[in-house]
Amino acid sequence: MVSWLPTSTRPIVMPKILLIIMPIVFFLVFAFGFGTPFAFAAVSYEELPEKTVFNDFVVGPGKVEAEMDAGETRVFDLIISNRLGTEKTFNVSLEDFMGSSNPNQTVVLLGNDRGPYSLRDFIELGTTTLGIPHSNRVRISVKITVPADAQPGGLYGSVIVGTASQGENGSGKSGVQAANPIITRIGTLFFIKVKGQVKEDGLLERFLLAGNKKIIWDAKPIAFDFLYRNNGNVHLNPYGRVSVSNLLGSTVGNITVEPWFAMPQSLRFREVAWSHPFLFGRYVAHAAVNRGYGDRIDEMDLVFWVIPWKIILAVFVVLVAIIGIVRWIFSRFTIVSRNR
Repeated sequence: MVSWLPTSTRPIVMPKILLIIMPIVFFLVFAFGFGTPFAFAAVSYEELPEKTVFNDFVVGPGKVEAEMDAGETRVFDLIISNRLGTEKTFNVSLEDFMGSSNPNQTVVLLGNDRGPYSLRDFIELGTTTLGIPHSNRVRISVKITVPADAQPGGLYGSVIVGTASQGENGSGKSGVQAANPIITRIGTLFFIKVKGQVKEDGLLERFLLAGNKKIIWDAKPIAFDFLYRNNGNVHLNPYGRVSVSNLLGSTVGNITVEPWFAMPQSLRFREVAWSHPFLFGRYVAHAAVNRGYGDRIDEMDLVFWVIPWKIILAVFVVLVAIIGIVRWIFSRFTIVSRNR
């Protein structure tokens, strides 16, 4: 009988096939489990199907949202497409960003400063500098690792892609032509929500016409403004709907308000345009905005008037013309009657 059990008098003999397979298995386990090139491919190039020169470069996606556990690691792709007509060197850097109390300012990039919900220290880039030929696209790995002790809430950072191009020539006092480079930067915003007991606290503060108007004098599209405040510690994505009814109570329009994001501790503005073939008189707009959590709805009404001045002017001109014609006919009739 042949025994495969090791004894103190017989050495262990490993089959040759295991000697070949085991290093491969260890390498794959290490790669997929610990983030080596298989899990974190730094950079890959590919040609674009379109060779046209658009004199620009494209970075995508513009926004990345993800929910992650504390201690979790994920890898995302950042894509840079060069359509500038020549090979360019691109720099890739990290910046935090935050919201603002200015409702017209979507986010504030913080440069070298650290944000209140900083993410940049937890981002690892596949590269920070690379050359891309024209009509080529590059995929760069962006690895995000949430610390094991991270508190539930939002973490926010951006990956900025920039390149320099030759500016317009100008003459200095010496008469030497000098050119200032123009630096173009495009960013991808990363919204990471660390799972757990977060503070979601948002509210629609105001709903009004653009410029706080009450009367609209022309037929241009009507702009509705929304002002949303986020008092929580995680970004929110409010969305909703606006219905417009006329003086008789009939609905003349329904507007979908697509989701927009509001950063923690910030005030966020959103404008939605609406047009109708013909509007005249008094209208009521009813807004129903979902706060972006817990299916909580904020509702507000807005009363406004539409008085198209061009139509009013045209009607006035017609009335004046009619009155003038009637008076002329009446005067002619009076003269003829007197002559008789």
